[in-house]
Amino acid sequence: MNKFTAEKSFWQLFPDAELGIVIASGINNKSNECAGRSEIINELAEANIKARKFIDKDTLSECSAVSVWRDAFQKFKKKKGNRSSIEALLSRVQKGNEVGPINPLVDIYNTMSLTYGLPCGGEDLDNIEGTMRLALSENGGEEFIAIGDTENDPTLPGELCYLDDKGAVCRCWNWRDGTRTMLTDDSTSAFLIFESVDPQRHDDLEAAVTDLASRVSKYLGGEIKVQKILTKDDSEITL
Repeated sequence: MNKFTAEKSFWQLFPDAELGIVIASGINNKSNECAGRSEIINELAEANIKARKFIDKDTLSECSAVSVWRDAFQKFKKKKGNRSSIEALLSRVQKGNEVGPINPLVDIYNTMSLTYGLPCGGEDLDNIEGTMRLALSENGGEEFIAIGDTENDPTLPGELCYLDDKGAVCRCWNWRDGTRTMLTDDSTSAFLIFESVDPQRHDDLEAAVTDLASRVSKYLGGEIKVQKILTKDDSEITL
């Protein structure tokens, strides 16, 4: 990746949105070499419990941490049933299906997402081709193979996606990541992002980004190259 930009088509839909970016390089994400692996797993388990505070109504879609995303997902093209990543995590918490460990970096960002009630995701920076964009897919058809799938499931016209020069990186804003850029034990550079559509949660977003960067440094080493919140007036990062 040489640049990340949130394009005009995104800001036209979400002028008050904020994107919290952390870019890390030189990290060691190997599960069997992570000295703090047990601590990371324990913190993820604790975050599953902490996240219950965001489930403040019997119907999950009516909880404020989820309802803002239900509203947001009505503003662009999507497949029926596509939901935000934070709703997916909180749904598991509500059902008692604990969000479990995958690898150190994924566990860290899931811990942060559950702790702050905000969508958080990550991509392997070395597998992103050229410029990554958050934008509406004008014509659709960008190549995408979701994690766990083996067949191409191309984007829809008018779908909000993370895109690079090769295809789609994440479908339906933060709904589902692709296999090509997923974080693995072998990942050494990462693009991490928090997303917020609620201006009242600016302070939460700032705290979340700081916390995320701190934990990545603590457990995985390397260097935090970028720690920044993007807005419509400051909407890109060049590496």
